[in-house]
Amino acid sequence: MKRIVFILVLSLLLGACERKKDTVIRMETSLGNIRLKLYDETVLHRDNILKLIREGYYNGMLFHRVIKDFMIQTGDPDSKSARPGMVLGANDIGYTLKAEIVPKYFHKRGVLAAAREADNINPERSSSGSHFYIAVSYTHLRAHETRSNL
Repeated sequence: MKRIVFILVLSLLLGACERKKDTVIRMETSLGNIRLKLYDETVLHRDNILKLIREGYYNGMLFHRVIKDFMIQTGDPDSKSARPGMVLGANDIGYTLKAEIVPKYFHKRGVLAAAREADNINPERSSSGSHFYIAVSYTHLRAHETRSNL
C-alpha cells in the first residue's frame, strides 16, 4: 500500500488558556488544515500534547502510519528526516501517560486518540507520550480495542 505522506505543523488557536471550553487546535498539513478538539476530561493527554505543540515537537513531522479505512498516525520524531522507504514508528518521546479512558468519548470517524501498545504487552493501557492517531472510519474501529481519547 502506498504510504500517504503528510507534513504536520500544529498550531495552538487563541483562547486555549481559558479552560471553560474544550481546547481546539489546528493541524496544518500539506493537504489542508484539520481542527481537533482536546477534552478537559483527559487532562494529562490534553496538557501533554499542548506542551509538545508549544515546544515545536510535531513541526515537520509525517503521518508515518496510514491504514486505509482505519486511521492515520504520527508521533515518531525520526519522520522529520525520513528518507524514502525508511521504516518509521518505533521511536517516540521516551515516556508514557497514564490511561484516561472516558466512556462517553468513544471511537468514531474524526476522533483524535493516543496510540498505545496492546493489552497483552501493556496491561496498564498506558499511552505513548507522543504518538497519536486520527480515526478515519468508525466501522473498522469497532473491531479494534478502545484506546485513550485525547
